[in-house]
Amino acid sequence: MTIGTRIFTWLNGKLVGSDRFGNRYYVNKGGDGARGRQKRWVVYKGQPEASKVPPEWHAWLHHSTDDLPDQQAIVDHDWQREHLPNLTGTRYAYRPPGHASQGGQRAKATGDYQAWTPE
Repeated sequence: MTIGTRIFTWLNGKLVGSDRFGNRYYVNKGGDGARGRQKRWVVYKGQPEASKVPPEWHAWLHHSTDDLPDQQAIVDHDWQREHLPNLTGTRYAYRPPGHASQGGQRAKATGDYQAWTPE
């Protein structure tokens, strides 16, 4: 967190909650801001990475709902996976077969493609 964000949050922020990743969520103490909407922001734990914000907090941050996640009726479905941060640029990022770091050799074409030609 930058010194400017720290000072702004200390002067203007009211803590409303935190998530399981340690991110903290704030609203403006002074009430409504521009266009009558309350300013909302997140202070990340560790590196600032927007993909670390869970969906229920994302909805609250973007004014999709005024209910905090502990007030929402959140249903976990069996098809949902645990959240993973954005892995782009890390050694855990997906690299398809044929990528330079995977040896650079692609599989040969199978010949099952037929190009469309107009009649």
